[in-house]
Formats: sequence, structure tokens, C-alpha cells
Amino acid sequence: MKRFVIIVAGGTGQRMGAGIPKQFLPLCGRPLLMHTIEIFHRYDAKTGMVLVLPAGQAEQWNALCTLHGFTLPHKLAEGGETRGHSVRNGLDAITATRGVVAVHDGARPLVSQETIARGFALAESGKNAVPGLPLADSLRITNGNKSRPLDRTLVRRIQTPQCFPLHILREAYRHPRFMDFTDYAQLVETTGNAITLYEGNAENIKITTPFDLKLAGLLAGEITLDILSQQNRDNNE
Repeated sequence: MKRFVIIVAGGTGQRMGAGIPKQFLPLCGRPLLMHTIEIFHRYDAKTGMVLVLPAGQAEQWNALCTLHGFTLPHKLAEGGETRGHSVRNGLDAITATRGVVAVHDGARPLVSQETIARGFALAESGKNAVPGLPLADSLRITNGNKSRPLDRTLVRRIQTPQCFPLHILREAYRHPRFMDFTDYAQLVETTGNAITLYEGNAENIKITTPFDLKLAGLLAGEITLDILSQQNRDNNE
């Protein structure tokens, strides 16, 4: 079954306090967005890759690709007024009518191969798959000056990639108010389709602040060492 991934990179870098969009900030010497694309390419080099960038950023991205010798195949789509418009533009860039599609945040460059594999496998079985993790912190719901505890075992911290049969996601984005939804799974639910939660990976953080970028640098270094160690073991077997 043909696989596609829509990588939505709509960051402006405001919370980073940076002068460039966060997806272009360096992570281990290269723009973090390149790491995100590479992870999906490593899982399946035949995956149809669509990168959605805000209007006006394509030229900067192409210049960075030339600078870093980045040649992995991907198609560019222009972002829209809302995140919903951006995802729909990414869908419109896919000409196939059958297959499965993952929608992923460009600022999540540390998603694991296992998380990607589980999501695609569930989508290929006809399910709408969303990764999440349990919370370790205690939670309280506030109401004015009052608050009450919330059972954290009932809550999951949602990540991406969110994976769907292609025809189901296309149907969802025909909803007349699709632009009001920032979460793809919630939009899919409005069309009467159930969501299947599965376990993500803790390293799959969304880089939003300078602290996130520093943490990602440490995690990326550890992941690289793990990959090299595994490759050495495979070569010695």
C-alpha cells in the first residue's frame, strides 16, 4: 500500500526569539526540518513526501537544501491562512486516490521508527491512528478561583504523526468548517470515524522554545550514537 506523509512546517520563530523560522534553525549542524524528513525517508524511501511551508519560505528552503547538499525527494506545497488550509493544500498535492497518509509536525524531528511503523500499520488496517503518551504530572482543572483534581490516567499527551487511510482524511477535509480544526484527529471524528490511540515515544517533542531546541540537540546526539552502534553490530554479525 502506498504511503504518504504531509509535513506541516508553519513556524515563525516568535517564541524562539529567533530571526528565522524555527523549522530552519540548526539542529546538530543542519536545519531541524531536514532531520524530520530524513526520519521518514529512513523508514521507507518510497514514501511520497509533501512539505508544506508558509508562503514566501520556499526560496529560503531551497537555498538551505543547496547549502547542505540535501537531495531527498519531496514535493513542496504552500501553506494557507490556517493550519487546516495548510493540511488541505498538502492533501491536494497528493494525486493518488488510494493509500495511507501521515500528517506530522515539521518541528518534531525525533519521532522514532517504531512510532512511525505503528501508525502506518494501523492506518493500513483501516484505522485512524494517533500517538500519545500518559502524563506523569498531577492535573487540576480550574474554574475561576476554584480548582479540582483530574485523574491523569484518563488523559494522553497527543503527538504526531497522525496516520489515516487517505480517503478518510480527504473526506474529513471536505467538512465546511475544516479550517477551524487544528487537530486532524478531531476533524476526522466529526465525520463519524473513530480514533485509535497508540503509544508514541517520549523523545518525540515538539520544538517550540529555546529550551526545546537544546533538549533536542542532546537527544539527537544520543539517537545518532544508538544508530551507529546498531549499524556496527549489524556489520559484525
